[in-house]
Amino acid sequence: MTDKYRPLKDAFGRFATGIAVAACRTAEGNINAITINSFASVSLEPALLLWCLENRASTYSAFMAADAYSVNVLRADQQDVSDYYAGFLKDPIGEEKFQSWVTGAPVMKDRLAAFDCKIFNRHDAGDHVILVGEVVRFESGEGEPLVYYASQYYQGTK
Repeated sequence: MTDKYRPLKDAFGRFATGIAVAACRTAEGNINAITINSFASVSLEPALLLWCLENRASTYSAFMAADAYSVNVLRADQQDVSDYYAGFLKDPIGEEKFQSWVTGAPVMKDRLAAFDCKIFNRHDAGDHVILVGEVVRFESGEGEPLVYYASQYYQGTK
């Protein structure tokens, strides 16, 4: 089947983005996480960030019910983590790979940067919802980011 959105996706794909994993806890306490590249800073006072979630995503219900989430920016050597939370790999990444900070949302222990956020607002936007979070704690480290460009991981040369 031909993807009628391919030309638009290709045009959007010309903007290089970093890769992150957003994670939340379900009411039962389980971790739900998804690979994202729609992450952006919004405000410094208050400290706000946003990311977008497709309405048909398997994690949609969990994020809509959650009152907090984390955004974890991946390093260049974490393509396997990105692939796992994008649904491309089936080997599980266990609970021991996460910790809890202020909100109780699962925060990845191994990452380039992490943001612990409480829900500030949600906005319907076409076939996605924009999740705006207030950053209550963050950390960052040194390293190269995992980058996505033109529908593939990007290593700096083409």
